[in-house]
Amino acid sequence: MSTAPAPEDLLEDWEPRPFVLAALLAGGGLGLCFLFDGSDPQPLAGAGAAFIFFGALAAAFALDPRNWKPVAIFALALGAIMAGIAWHVLRFEEAYAGRHFAFAAGVFASVIALPLFQAGFHRTGLNTDYKLTHFHVWTDAISGAGALAFTGLSWLMLFLLDGLLGLVGINLIEDLTRQGWFVWMWSGGAFGTALGVLRNNLKIIGSLQNVVLIVLSLLAVPLALALVVFLVALLASGGQALWDATDSATPVLLACAVGCFVLTNAIMRDDDVATSRSRILRPVAMVLAAGVLPLSIFAAVSMGIRMNQHGLTPERIWALICIAVAVAYGLAYAVGLARGRRLGWAAHLRRANLNLASATCVLALILALPLWDFGAISARNQIARLDAGRVSVEAFDYSALRWDFGDAGRRALARLGEREGEVGRLARAAAEQIERPWRGMEPAPRDDISARLRVQPDDPELRREVLDFLTIESWRCAKACIALDLGRNAAGRREIALIEGYGFERFALGGPDGRADPVFPGARDEPETPFDISAKVELREEPRRSIYINGRRIGMPVD
Repeated sequence: MSTAPAPEDLLEDWEPRPFVLAALLAGGGLGLCFLFDGSDPQPLAGAGAAFIFFGALAAAFALDPRNWKPVAIFALALGAIMAGIAWHVLRFEEAYAGRHFAFAAGVFASVIALPLFQAGFHRTGLNTDYKLTHFHVWTDAISGAGALAFTGLSWLMLFLLDGLLGLVGINLIEDLTRQGWFVWMWSGGAFGTALGVLRNNLKIIGSLQNVVLIVLSLLAVPLALALVVFLVALLASGGQALWDATDSATPVLLACAVGCFVLTNAIMRDDDVATSRSRILRPVAMVLAAGVLPLSIFAAVSMGIRMNQHGLTPERIWALICIAVAVAYGLAYAVGLARGRRLGWAAHLRRANLNLASATCVLALILALPLWDFGAISARNQIARLDAGRVSVEAFDYSALRWDFGDAGRRALARLGEREGEVGRLARAAAEQIERPWRGMEPAPRDDISARLRVQPDDPELRREVLDFLTIESWRCAKACIALDLGRNAAGRREIALIEGYGFERFALGGPDGRADPVFPGARDEPETPFDISAKVELREEPRRSIYINGRRIGMPVD
């Protein structure tokens, strides 16, 4: 039997609440201002900011003057946990891949933990009153959204007042808004004031919650129809449509599964009395609840196809975890529908919501802790695919090991660099990269570029400088190119016209790290005849120098 108070017991107003929350969050904003100086946050500063931000918000939402000690302990504990996660993310951002996902998992755990704490889960565990938990989830969301909207309106009012006073030469507000401390304090104070007023009117918020759920439930019918059409079309295609759409299928399927979950709960509410009586919406809710599992399974199939094609990455591992959680909800909903059949299914789904919410909160918190290195797992998987011949030596993404998998990936790349042959050479080239190349623009082997490059005139020193440049930006010489010497500029740097099928571009060689700087003018006129490395290229004086390809002038004069 739950000992948590009913929602009606939480409706008592506390007159000082708006002032207390305004002071609390304004002070938190001031603390955040002092911790951030406009540069990237350092680990300790980031940890302090996370402690203030999450601790202050938790205290603001959960504040109860009749029982303030547990609230203080919860807020301090939540702030300390998020501070530790933030410190580790900033301290080891380059060492461990995907740490921003770990921070997101911590935020997700905090969002779930707040209404569970407000409902008394720390005292009653899985016997917590579902109606009370449901009440806090929605009132927190509505009051938070309302406070955020008020904060935006308060800034609009401030700008309006600034314009009004500016008409008579008073620029005080304009001067204040240029101060970081005022921006943070005003935003925190406005949010806290609005939140305090809204939390003092939970009875009204509770009524507004019913309106919000009624409006949300209207979206259930089109989603259910689209779900049925999708499942029929997918089965009719034998799954081929899912195979063809693997690039975008997983996030779309997961988003639809979340939509089914939200709209199902919008219809079934917190108890059977409040559940929608519509003869249309109740069966629609059953369709949506049943749709969570197949959507989650199809998302898993889509991700499996992607992994079979390209192997594991830290991002795909996080996606797999999200899919596993969605499948767990889908299974629980399917079992609840089967056990409840036509009338009692909603009660089973509500019980599943509470159990799975608490389990998901714990899982998210564990994943946020520095216990796993998904970069190391991904690196081992990718190298196993290379060794097994599932990906060719040339197609293997060496740059991903250098940039995307953390220190574990770089160690794996160093081991590949010790190998003989093409694998070792490509791995060593990737290890020497000073910045992440754009996808599809990774540096090509120097020998490959040299085979499709002609330098005119054939000067060994010029050829070396051009190769240094094109090894970094090999996409500029994807098929065939000719580097035409234009002499040295006033700064003593050698300039070239790099000629390809579309015309030419002009560069000054000898930049930092072997790069080249673009020089204008250039040209993008298409040659009338097919361009290849054997094309006849001339630099004519007439009286200004112009470039001719196969007897046709390209673009404007070089000088």
